[in-house]
This record gives sequence, structure tokens and C-alpha cells, in this order.
Amino acid sequence: MQFFGSVSNVSDKVDSVFMFIFVLSVIFLVGITATMIAFVIRYSRRRHPNPVNIEGNTALEIAWTVIPLVLFLGMFVYGWTNYQYMRSAPRDAMVIDVNARQWSWSFKYPNGRVTPDLYLALDRPVKLLLHSADVIHGFYVPAFRVKSDVVPGKTNYVWFVPQILGTYDVECTVICGVDHAHMLAKIQVVPESSFKEWYFGPDDAPPPSQTVRAAQLTAPSGPEEPRGLALLRAKGCLACHSIDGSAGVGPSFKGRFGTHDVVKRGATERTIRLDSAYYRRAILDPQLEIVKGYPPVMPASDWAHDDLEIVLAYLAALH
Repeated sequence: MQFFGSVSNVSDKVDSVFMFIFVLSVIFLVGITATMIAFVIRYSRRRHPNPVNIEGNTALEIAWTVIPLVLFLGMFVYGWTNYQYMRSAPRDAMVIDVNARQWSWSFKYPNGRVTPDLYLALDRPVKLLLHSADVIHGFYVPAFRVKSDVVPGKTNYVWFVPQILGTYDVECTVICGVDHAHMLAKIQVVPESSFKEWYFGPDDAPPPSQTVRAAQLTAPSGPEEPRGLALLRAKGCLACHSIDGSAGVGPSFKGRFGTHDVVKRGATERTIRLDSAYYRRAILDPQLEIVKGYPPVMPASDWAHDDLEIVLAYLAALH
């Protein structure tokens, strides 16, 4: 990860404001400390056993009022102008929906694609609309110097232009539950030609660069991994559903296929069999029937017919 340099069009602006305030603060710290030490020495009791009352000094009082005021107003103006720039996304920016939920991120592109990691074209502006399905999260990309709260019922946004190829971390800055530390994603910045080839390609085209998030590593992955498991990883399902029976935001996949459970459909509760028809409905329309005892936070996603059948066969075999 790069921490300095023009990783994005925003990073240098944020760094310059930070360094400006930091340098001024150091100057004030050194100046005030040096003045205090000088006064302690010069006006010590040993040097002046008989203290003398000192009346006000108008010039000094004006100076120590005006000079700090000008400097701190300079901090404000410098920071405010850069903040305005960071809030003014260009009209040609690609608009991508960022959906946060306990404890994963998903990214929906204008063409309908949904990915667990964010893929961006080099030197192309992007505007990210931030949505939360449950609690307050914090969208933060340290390398790009962009951060915003993700608040339920409200749409915030950030925008930037990625300027260096590479892989960058996305983190959640708000403690949003027990697995907050695993709410991670990656941003892959790729050449524009590679991005266009993927973006305008077929629905099953692989991303420009494959990255598996740490939050999704709930089972070992390797060349022999079943296709159904790989699809569950790619869609971000394993952020909420385990395959080993452990508890999560949603029910575990292990050993549930063919059993019975209570679901809520509106205000009505009923017991149904968890068969292929149920899982197909649950994947394509997750808010239709909610398993009792679990929050209704699963977002809708698009699935190719063949991929969905592969996942259903994998779930049926997961004992």
C-alpha cells in the first residue's frame, strides 16, 4: 500500500492541508515553549526577589490576538477550499453504489454488475454512493484519503480519481458489531482498456484482477475448491453465512438443505422445507421470506441461471 504520492487526486490535497496545520502547530509549540522557558529564567524569584507590577501592553495584546487569528483563519480557508473540491464530483464520474452491511461491502455498477471488491479504471473519476442496510458504518480508503460515514436511511458520497495502478484497502471505521474488524474489501485499479473489456464483456467475464477478501476466508480455498463455493465467495455470501455450522448474521449453509425452518412472510409465520425452490427464492428475492430470528439485511443480487443451479447443487451436498 502506498501512503504518500498522488495515489488519487484527493490524496495530495489532504496531505498538504495536514502538513500545513502540522507545521504551524509545531511552530507554535516550539515558540510558546521557548517563550515560557525564557520568561521562567528571566523573571525568576532569584533574579527578581521584589516583584514589580507590569501594566498592559497594547501593541503586544494586538499582536498576540491578530497573528493567531490570521493563521487559524488561513487553516480554515485552506481546509475549506480543499473540502469544497472533495464535495464537487465531475459530471462524467462513473456512479457506483456501495452497500454496507454487517460485515461486508458490495459494489453495484451502472450496468448491474455486483462485486465484493471494487474495480476501477486508471485516471477515470468515480463517485461512490454510500448506503447501509443495518447500522452505521464508515467507508475509508486510507491510500486515497477518502472517508465518509455510511448511515442507514441516508445516502452519503465520496469521489476521487485513482492515479496509480495497484490494490488498495477499504476499511470500516465505525465499530459495527462483533466482526467489525473483518469488514474489509479491496479496490483494484486497472488500466482503462482492461476495465472496459470486463465492464462491457459478458456477465460471467472474470474481473480484471482476482482478489479474495480476508472477510470471506471462512474456508480454505485452492485449485480443488468446488465451483459452488467459489461462486458463494465471489458474491460475498460467506460474509454472513458460514459453511461449517458456525453462527453468523444469517443462518449457516451447513446441513440445512432439506430440513424445515420457520420463516416470516410479512406478518405471517409458517414452517417450510428448505429445498431448491426455497433457496432459489431466498437468493433472488431475499426479502420475501425471512428466516425467524435473523435480520432482513440480505441485499438482492443478479445470478446467471447456470451459476445459480451450481450453487443450489453445492448447498444440497453440504452436510
